[in-house]
Order: sequence, then structure tokens, then C-alpha cells
Amino acid sequence: MTTFLRLDKAVDNRAVSLLTDDSLFNGRVICHQHRDGYRFSVDAVLLAHFCRPAERDSVLDIGCGCGVIDLILCHRFPELRLTGLELQPALAELARNNAAANGWQERFAVHEGDLRQIRTAVQSESFDLVVSNPPYYRPGSGRISQAGECALARHELAAAPDSVLAAAAFAVKNRCPVCCIYPAERLPTVFAAMQRNRLTPKRLQPVYSSPKDAQARLVLIEAIKNGGEGLCFLAPLYLYQHNNGPYSRELEEMYQD
Repeated sequence: MTTFLRLDKAVDNRAVSLLTDDSLFNGRVICHQHRDGYRFSVDAVLLAHFCRPAERDSVLDIGCGCGVIDLILCHRFPELRLTGLELQPALAELARNNAAANGWQERFAVHEGDLRQIRTAVQSESFDLVVSNPPYYRPGSGRISQAGECALARHELAAAPDSVLAAAAFAVKNRCPVCCIYPAERLPTVFAAMQRNRLTPKRLQPVYSSPKDAQARLVLIEAIKNGGEGLCFLAPLYLYQHNNGPYSRELEEMYQD
């Protein structure tokens, strides 16, 4: 959902079909995106507001894409140090450019690499918080985009839940959080993968399209590495006030930081 973005202009008139120059928070954060490639949705914004970093935490974003989660966290938490891990070279380069465009290249570093080989990218237990907005769709479900960038970003071709959560568990410090977002219908699979990787769900927030919907669309999860029992269910979060209506107050407030 790019409704929340303000489309200003093409980054370069010669490359109007390649990049757009978008902004968040009324122009205070710049986020270039590939015009015809994968473009982030509201899921990334939800996750960036759901996680709870401490003031000087070191944060890893697994599958950072264009870096939008990191940009939001840089804006909201001026003392954070962020690292993005991205498989696709073009997206990794885009995330680096976005960090530089906002003057955050000293706080937000991007590594090109495969989360399935996390040991070659980062040190074990070196981050205070790991976040991930991973691909949602199982291979063979729905129509896979013919654009490779979109296919890898939306389908679990290189990032199944077990792989994502194993990488997160490797990178995060003991007793520290991992935050992710998945379709609600995938919750049993995600919980099973968390258990296999010593991640204990501690906070869960269901996301509905509107109050009239009976079934949650998404679920935000915070898990703790080697955490104890006890799961907190947060109040539902609604994207819209009603079907096809204006955005909810909670969602609007996420753009007032």
C-alpha cells in the first residue's frame, strides 16, 4: 500500500522508469524505490512501530529491501545503530542510497548476503534486536511475479520461516527480542519454527482490515531468545475505520512521529 507515500518526482529524468523519490513523515524521511520492482507495503510500517528498541540498541533487519524499516527506526530513535541484510544486489544498493539520502550512512549499514548463510554475514549473538518483514507466500501459492525482485520479496523462494527465524536466533543476543510480521493463517507454522529455534513468543498483536472483519489479516510477533513462559495478547490493530473507509486513528498516528 503506497497510499501513505507522497510521490514527489522521478529521481532522475533519464531514469523515470527506474526509481521514484518518495517521502515519509511529511517529507522528513526520503525513501527511493524501484518504480517497477518491489515496493514496500504498510506491513513494514506496522513492524517498525511494533518493535521496542532501547535507546542505543544495535538492530539487524533481515531482508531489509529498500531499507524502509531502518529509515523509520532511524527517524524515531536517533541513537540506534542499524544493519540491513539483503539478498538482492539492487535492493541492497538502494537501501545504502536511502541511508545516504537521509544522512544516516554512519548509523545504517547494509550488507548484501543470504540469510540462509547468516554466519558469513554477521557474528553470533551480536544484536540487541532483530526485525524481519519476510516474504509471506509459500512457493506454489498464488501467482509468482515474473519480476525476480518482486518474486523473491513476496514468495518464500529464499526465505521460509525456518530459515528466517534460524538466522534471527543466530544473530540476536540471549534473552533479547526478535520481531516479525506474518499472515495470521501462518501462525502455527511460525510458532513451530520459533520453538525449533529457541525463540519464545512473548507479545502478539493481530491486525485486521477493519472492525467488521471476523478474521485477522496479519499478526505482529515479538519473541525472546530462550525466553520463559508468558504470552501477552495486545488489542487488535485496525487498518481502516470501516471497509474501504479512512485509515484508523492508530495507523494515522504512525505517521505523526
